[in-house]
Amino acid sequence: MMNRITLIILFLVFNFDVIIGQDQASYVNPFIGTSNYGATYPGPIAPRGMVSISPFNVAGSKNLPLEKDSQWLSTPYVHENTFLTGFSQVNLSGVGCPDLGVILLMPTTGQVETNHLKYGSTYSNEVAKAGYYSSTIDKYNVKGEFTTSTRVGVSRFTFPKGQSNILLNLGLGLTNEEGSMVKVISPTEIEGMRSVGSFCYNSPEAAYPVYFVAKFSKPADTFGVWKKPAKHEGVEAKWMTYNGKPRLMRQTTKMVVGDSIGTYFTYKFDKTETVEVKIGISYVSIDNARENLQKETDNKSFDSVYEETHTKWNNLLSRIKVEGSSEDDKIIFYTALYHTLIHPNILNDFNGEYPEINRGKIGKTEDTRYTVFSLWDTYRNLHQLMSLVYPQQQSDMIKSMLDMYGENGWLPKWELNSTETFTMVGDPASIVIADTYLKGIQDFDIKKAYEAMLKSADQIENNPLRPELKDYIEKGYVTTDNEGSVSKTEEYNVADYSIALLAKELGEKEDYERFKKRSISYRKLFDKNLNLLRPRNSNGSWHEPFNPEAGANFTKNIGFIEGNAWQYAFMVPHDINGLKKLMGGNKAFTNQLRMVFDTNQFDMANEPDIAYPYLFNYVKGEEWRSQKLVNKLVRKYFQNKPDGLPGNDDTGTMSAWLVYSMMGIYPISPGSPEYTITSPMFDKITIQLDSKYYKKKQLVIEREGKSKGKINKILLDKTKHKSYFITHDKLINSNKLRIILGNHF
Repeated sequence: MMNRITLIILFLVFNFDVIIGQDQASYVNPFIGTSNYGATYPGPIAPRGMVSISPFNVAGSKNLPLEKDSQWLSTPYVHENTFLTGFSQVNLSGVGCPDLGVILLMPTTGQVETNHLKYGSTYSNEVAKAGYYSSTIDKYNVKGEFTTSTRVGVSRFTFPKGQSNILLNLGLGLTNEEGSMVKVISPTEIEGMRSVGSFCYNSPEAAYPVYFVAKFSKPADTFGVWKKPAKHEGVEAKWMTYNGKPRLMRQTTKMVVGDSIGTYFTYKFDKTETVEVKIGISYVSIDNARENLQKETDNKSFDSVYEETHTKWNNLLSRIKVEGSSEDDKIIFYTALYHTLIHPNILNDFNGEYPEINRGKIGKTEDTRYTVFSLWDTYRNLHQLMSLVYPQQQSDMIKSMLDMYGENGWLPKWELNSTETFTMVGDPASIVIADTYLKGIQDFDIKKAYEAMLKSADQIENNPLRPELKDYIEKGYVTTDNEGSVSKTEEYNVADYSIALLAKELGEKEDYERFKKRSISYRKLFDKNLNLLRPRNSNGSWHEPFNPEAGANFTKNIGFIEGNAWQYAFMVPHDINGLKKLMGGNKAFTNQLRMVFDTNQFDMANEPDIAYPYLFNYVKGEEWRSQKLVNKLVRKYFQNKPDGLPGNDDTGTMSAWLVYSMMGIYPISPGSPEYTITSPMFDKITIQLDSKYYKKKQLVIEREGKSKGKINKILLDKTKHKSYFITHDKLINSNKLRIILGNHF
């Protein structure tokens, strides 16, 4: 007996680190990015969830200056704010424009108040974990706890003795749209709809409904609906005693529609009591919302739903296991990985149904229909990370893109809940598709994909993806007749190069030559006197006046989108060697690249220059600069605190940059299946590989030597690797990448 107990104790002692290390989800800090315009929220979401719950604290003068109607704000929660007006059930993470942030639950006590500016409260004791959030609503001494399944939000409110209320406000939200419907079905159930849309104020005609069903664990003693009508003027208004005033319709089960409406469920407790509220969501119908709720959470307690979601998070996050370094490094790493697993998110209901992108029909999928494709951001690194670590998800994302092409005739550009917002520029879906296929993820219709890519690249008339295609093909560049002419030329070049690579793989030799030639047309915009790209007019002359710094900090200018000439100077990742020749060779290239950083032109918070820290790897003897610079940028901009992101997370793009940078590899040229190498920030990184797509079970990256030293040697398995670049195939078919560091910088 003693020997058996001794063995158990020894097992626990020697395996303690392994046991506690298995819970990667415990390292997630959802508060990271909730300040400094990171646009993340601390509330719960399941991996790729349709539903997310966020504390909503961006309404009302008490939240100035970070108030939703007082400045451009695209998040339901800001860490510095103190005035809470509810908990929204559908939200976007790390986006640049306001949308969703609707269907707000709010617990109160005492007499029912329907004005959010009056019933709002400060809050305290915030706790946020992967799949869980809680806080105390101070005004009412109510504890709110929140978790989610994929399509259902679950809230648990602990009320004190006395009258307690649960408000469901459909008038307040982050979306620019208005209009809703609600109906109380019984003292334990509500159903309804809220209109949302107009992301970035584009496509207002494409507003759409979010349907919901809410079920309460305890029947309300009383219930009702409120409606606040618009204030009317004129003679008849004098007869309207309710003109512009909210009115309560008690115990009504009639359907109510309007812009500012909501419901209240009231309880009279003689002791401390808990009420759970489950809200199922659907973008198809109320019936589907009800089915989602029943299938995912019926007869499940709050705690069991949280446990299931936490387990899902842990299973996905543990696909990458890191060892060594500090606790803070693990927290920022796993939080970043967590943020990459929010969008794109699931759109289809439990039964597979989803709204097609043309809004005329309901589609059905056997796989997963994904949505929220912020592709101008994510084509650069996030989808490459999905291909490496979560290839099944990436495959389903490509299938979703191809379904969209089948539904409306075009690949997505910036798709949101089956609406095309046409936000940003370029032809990014083509890049993602090519990149995915060339990495060996090929279980999708490549013939259909190639057809879609050629259409966006060649159709001159009525092309929503490349509206400036005529000039681009005829002249080789987009002219100053269009805003962002240089940026658009570069984006089309990157897309054309990806198409060329895919054409070569498919044996389409003529297309390969044609698109390869098109992909380097940016050279016509190169001004050798400045060593920069600059806009040209339609007659071929340079645009004057030209200020290379114009366009910084998101100011508009004729040549560049969200950037200036410095921030776009090297955004030709597929032709860096060609750019080096234009600039006059390695030394001139290095000096110009250093200028970007030395003169503070580099913008870590935006996408065009996001790969620039790695470009020193293209110059032999200068690779140490990339190692030192990446480490410096990680330490400066990514930290374990609310403002620990450099800015908008861009649906996980900034977080993907961090994940790659801390692992010591980076997908340097979107579309090309290749990584560049830098110094890892952990002693050991183990990436679990999906056996459906990859032969090896895992990939190990190890760091040896001084943690702050520069790379002395790179070994692939036991063989010296003589390059700072490595193909995807070579990497995933190896057992171990060892990066040996030497002296300090």
